[in-house]
Amino acid sequence: MTPATDTATDAQDDLAQRFAATAADLTIPSLLDRNAREFGDLPALSALGSAETLTWARLRDRVAGLTLGLAEAGLRPGDRMLMLMSSRPEHWLVDLAAVHLGAVPATAYATLSGDQLRYLAQHSQARVIVVENAAQLDRIRPFLDELPSLHRVVTVDGPADASTVPLSELEATGQAALSADPARFERLWRAVRPEQPVTLLYTSGTTGDPKGVLLSHHNVVYQAVVLEATVPVPDHSEALAYLPLAHIAERMLGIYNAAYRAGHVTICADPTQLAAGLAAVRPASFFGVPRVWEKMVAGIQAFLAAADPAVRAAFEAASAAALEAYALREAGRPVPGELAARLAALDEQVLRPVRARLGLDRVVWAGSGSAPIPVAVLRFLAGCGLDVLEVWGMTETTGTATINAPDAFRIGTVGRINPGMQLRLADDGEILVRGPLVCLGYLQPDGGVEPAVDADGWLATGDVGVLDDGGYLTITDRKKELIITSSGKNIAPAQIENLLRAHPLIGQAVAIGDRRPYVTALVALDDEMAPVWARARGLAPDLADLSANPVLLAEIQAAVDAANAKLSRPEQIKTFRVLPSAWSPVTGEVTPTLKLRRRIITDRYADVIDALYA
Repeated sequence: MTPATDTATDAQDDLAQRFAATAADLTIPSLLDRNAREFGDLPALSALGSAETLTWARLRDRVAGLTLGLAEAGLRPGDRMLMLMSSRPEHWLVDLAAVHLGAVPATAYATLSGDQLRYLAQHSQARVIVVENAAQLDRIRPFLDELPSLHRVVTVDGPADASTVPLSELEATGQAALSADPARFERLWRAVRPEQPVTLLYTSGTTGDPKGVLLSHHNVVYQAVVLEATVPVPDHSEALAYLPLAHIAERMLGIYNAAYRAGHVTICADPTQLAAGLAAVRPASFFGVPRVWEKMVAGIQAFLAAADPAVRAAFEAASAAALEAYALREAGRPVPGELAARLAALDEQVLRPVRARLGLDRVVWAGSGSAPIPVAVLRFLAGCGLDVLEVWGMTETTGTATINAPDAFRIGTVGRINPGMQLRLADDGEILVRGPLVCLGYLQPDGGVEPAVDADGWLATGDVGVLDDGGYLTITDRKKELIITSSGKNIAPAQIENLLRAHPLIGQAVAIGDRRPYVTALVALDDEMAPVWARARGLAPDLADLSANPVLLAEIQAAVDAANAKLSRPEQIKTFRVLPSAWSPVTGEVTPTLKLRRRIITDRYADVIDALYA
């Protein structure tokens, strides 16, 4: 086993001590109190397309009313509250209100089935459930009688009946209670301590039932302190929230980091409107899962393919200069003055307008995480003047455990361990971490908390990786997803799948080969790019038709050949099948965070897989 913190330095130890001192005693309620007092007139929360913006003072006033309203509805410190809501201001407000009460909010993914919602409601022992509308209420009605802990159902947009209370009524009740006893709200939030839970997040569940991860106020505040030191984004800057609040990334960036930095969050409720949201907000920072970045690259490439040759030539020249400077910075070397001046002019004339097409022309930090991103995508974006820096972590590490910084990064890695955290590789390569970002543990059905760490405080992440001489971590695979062929070869499927997904036509791919003689692949087309590609060639855009079209199959074969050229012989794909439909969380092959559900895929396509080996 490799020693802990192989790459730790005195400077990192000093940072860790400073971060710990900064985060000490802070809670999310104390941050909102500070923001209301010191930055009360600054914007805090908006919704895309809405003229209304809540300032920090107004936001906290509404949170105060909702806090007492929830208390009047029977929610108590330590209770869990489950929310079935889309991304909208009320989601933020109700969540923060529960936190000020000392209760623990949890958001359910919109794509969950009825049985999965039943599991979350029962497992969390939710005392209050907040639903958005009648449709969400209908989803939980069948099992309301199976929830002995449930005290109240709150509806945001109605309906109101004897079994529910409208959110507007709950807030009015709370405001009346606040007027009657103004100090009550203060007493409640000041009783909240940093070591208490701030949220309950259910993991996506690639296998088996999801786990309920409890994060503390100290976890999320410490992560915000890390981001402040690592990500050069000014205080009070604009951010766009488009990921679900059931995901740690949006909770961290859209709620907790925004509270710490007193930023302005604009909610993009419909992810299909992300492009419009970016154009409207033009945020200073942006985090995207790999598929978001891949689609952006595909869009730029499509634009360039249709552009005049002179435009393409200008882009290629500017991109070459950007990549030259990028390589120097990655190596830790200075960019010569002549190159910096030339690049600045080319960026202003050529690259910045390209980034403006994406709404990313004001971005000073861009990140990617949740899954591997092809290096080719990162290099293309770097050639656009956009450094997209990979991070790595999980719900149990409050988001990032390692991070690439703008002034210290290596492409293809997920960066170095955050200050204050320790990292160790087990004998089989599994990544172990411990430190202030590791969660409180897993909620148990009886309300207890099972530690997520061993007796020495180490969290076994389930990811396999390697460390280079600079302390940069590269993720090679998930421990439980390693393919062992019938000849005994250990193969990391994520590497193969990552290479395949570099092609814009491939939305998802899964490598097959466990206990098989060789590796094959199932390919799901990208449901946005494939029809565009087909129409440009006079082909029918229907995915089912395309999956058997010789022209399409030849293109996918070329992608497979390109991937095989970078793989060892045992890793190479011998044959593949293009499937007639795309994969999504709704159809069940991927989680809401677009991780592959391998067991579901192999069961669902068992006949197709068997045919690949016939």
